[in-house]
Amino acid sequence: MEKVTDALKKAAIGGEKKEKPKKEKKGPAADAGDAGPLELNPPPSFINDRVELFDKLYKEQQEELAKKPRTEILITMPDGTVKTGKAYETTPGEIAKSISNSLYKRAVVARLDGDKEQLWDLDRPLERSCKLEILDFNDEQGKFVFWHSSAHILGEACERRFGCSLCIGPPVDSGFYYEMALPGGAAVQPSDWAPLENIVGKIVKEKQPFQRLEMTKDDLLKMFSYNPYKQHIIKDKIPDGTKTTVYRNGPLIDLCRGPHVPHTSRIEAFAVMKNSSSYFLGDANNDTLQRIYGVSFPDKKQMAAHKKFLEEAAKRDHRLIGKQQELFYFEECSPGSTMWLPHGMRIHNAIMEYIKEEYWQRGYDEVMTPNMFNTSLWEQSGHLAHYKEDMFILDVDKEQFGLKPMNCPAHAMMFRHRERSHKELPLRLADFGVLHRNEASGALSGMTRVRRFQQDDAHIFCREDQIKEEVADLFDFMRSFYGMLGLTFKLKLSTRPDKYMGEIETWDRAEARLKEALDDFASSQGGVAWELNAGDGAFYGPKIDVAVLDCLNRSWQCATIQLDFQQPINFSLEYQTAEVVKASDAKPAPAPAPEPAAEAASDEHKDQKDHKDGKKKPLLVKKPLAPGCARPVMIHRAMAGSIERFTAILCEHFAGKWPLWLSPRQVIVIPVGMGFLDYAKEVAQILRKERFHVDVDSTGNTLQKKIRNGQLAQYNFIFVVGDDEKKNRKVNIRYRDDTSTQARDVPVPLDEAVEKLKKLKSDRGMYNPFPPSKEETTKA
Repeated sequence: MEKVTDALKKAAIGGEKKEKPKKEKKGPAADAGDAGPLELNPPPSFINDRVELFDKLYKEQQEELAKKPRTEILITMPDGTVKTGKAYETTPGEIAKSISNSLYKRAVVARLDGDKEQLWDLDRPLERSCKLEILDFNDEQGKFVFWHSSAHILGEACERRFGCSLCIGPPVDSGFYYEMALPGGAAVQPSDWAPLENIVGKIVKEKQPFQRLEMTKDDLLKMFSYNPYKQHIIKDKIPDGTKTTVYRNGPLIDLCRGPHVPHTSRIEAFAVMKNSSSYFLGDANNDTLQRIYGVSFPDKKQMAAHKKFLEEAAKRDHRLIGKQQELFYFEECSPGSTMWLPHGMRIHNAIMEYIKEEYWQRGYDEVMTPNMFNTSLWEQSGHLAHYKEDMFILDVDKEQFGLKPMNCPAHAMMFRHRERSHKELPLRLADFGVLHRNEASGALSGMTRVRRFQQDDAHIFCREDQIKEEVADLFDFMRSFYGMLGLTFKLKLSTRPDKYMGEIETWDRAEARLKEALDDFASSQGGVAWELNAGDGAFYGPKIDVAVLDCLNRSWQCATIQLDFQQPINFSLEYQTAEVVKASDAKPAPAPAPEPAAEAASDEHKDQKDHKDGKKKPLLVKKPLAPGCARPVMIHRAMAGSIERFTAILCEHFAGKWPLWLSPRQVIVIPVGMGFLDYAKEVAQILRKERFHVDVDSTGNTLQKKIRNGQLAQYNFIFVVGDDEKKNRKVNIRYRDDTSTQARDVPVPLDEAVEKLKKLKSDRGMYNPFPPSKEETTKA
């Protein structure tokens, strides 16, 4: 598999999730002269009014800061060295310069006390003793700050060119964008790209400093009185009587938490990538806006590498390969739902077959649950309150039903449908059922973002003391699965957030077991180091975030491992503990009186008619634990995730050159002439009986043309047969991934060829089963 240069490894293609853009406009930027004047002259009046208010308030802020006591503070660096400074005077930038000028020039932002929420401007004075890290563009947070600052520069260029009302301008995985409303509802054109880049070049040369100012809500409403979108954000997001910050660079002043780079000249390479329409706040009921995407780097060399990366990624686009290889397509009458063609289903089935084999080896039980449930199920699980907009809701018999977007509530119901014993745990339920999620139409993107999909979803119900062992097996599963495909992955442990449910002691025990499992895996052969992502767990339990990296080092979210304490409570899940069994063995229990269990279950599942008070009955009544019982822990897990998305990832990872076990076109048999067509068909029939995807080229093309067509179609093996092969029951083999075999003339016995292909397929390997002999190597 071809690799890109190391300079490309940090780049990624992606985007934000919640949007509904209209038609995208892509293409090379037109000449600036085609789009009228470069900038508005005179500039919009609101710019001067805004700057006057900023200057007044900034002067007052600086006077207040000058009164702060300059007490001595201690600044601890990552290597343990301690530097002295003065509060409200010493800046992270000065510390960086004291170490080396090159460090300061590379620096983007500072981080205090190892806290990802405490990023600090390099030129903003420190206020207390702290641990200090200097981050550059290669740090993930440093990159996002760099791109956030670049978005502000783009915003300034847009105001100077269009006189627009800016909305939001965040960094995203592949760069940044800015949304805006142009005067008169005008649209951004590709011919605006070059003029915008021209203005950005001026802004960078001006070395505009980024200045931070705290402002009251009233002053903010006054400053942005001209902009209805900023007014809405200020009124909606900023509580009365509080302050927030704005940042200024040149004439641009924008509502922003920051931080930013010291000045605009840090952005040495900048490019507009595309533009599209969008809706304010992602709501189709709101105004239509214009969105401009860009990317930037600290130097032109990285920009050139990024553009090469994009070229390679474009060649590997699964939508392009899917069309070329006839794998799948989409119909307008069912947007976001993949139409799997025969060759695509071969890949789909091969992935599923592998996962099912692993399930058998690892003790999973496959189940099937309905596609549609009464919304009372989602109310019980808590999903409806937070997820309803992303569900397809149907009215059936005066009741509301929803197409399931996930399997966990159904699996919880399956666990509780009868009494459970500790001897049954861990219980591993796997489900390949169809899921539906109502993704925004503008967010749909080939098979990477769809509305209808299947995933290798499974839920493990276990005791707390079984968590470590179960997670260790999931790590082994990942290592085996991803390693076989040439994929690598990164792990992060996300721990208890500020808002959580359950007991701290339970969280601490669960996190400790996850850490033990992660440490054991990291120290094992082929293990992976992990990072701590403190406070980023789900409210219902800690989780392990898994980022899968393809051959272009792009990061994809596929696997997931999440501990869940909440659903077992929501569904009153419980199992009889070992202590109960011991007690019953020691002293037989008296014959129990008939319990209204069936009646209670019936009450819980009664028809969902409204009460007299107009309230709908819950699906289940939450119950406290029965004596001698305990709650199971529920582990949500997936390896491939969405099969559609995973297929798209593999399509781009392999660039359409599928390994044999996945390949939809494994062998093509080519007769050198029509006189050998019968033997070619016989060979194909033998291979087909062994469940290989095989074709015969019976066209009248020349031999060279047939071979070339087979290569372009990405057949793994080309079997050429002629007179010698027919007489001796042999085949002449060309292997797609070994160029040394492309011109060889060494026939292989047919039986031997079949057996070697069977082994390669069963191994799910990516090696040449027909390597050159020593004689061939010597001749070469």
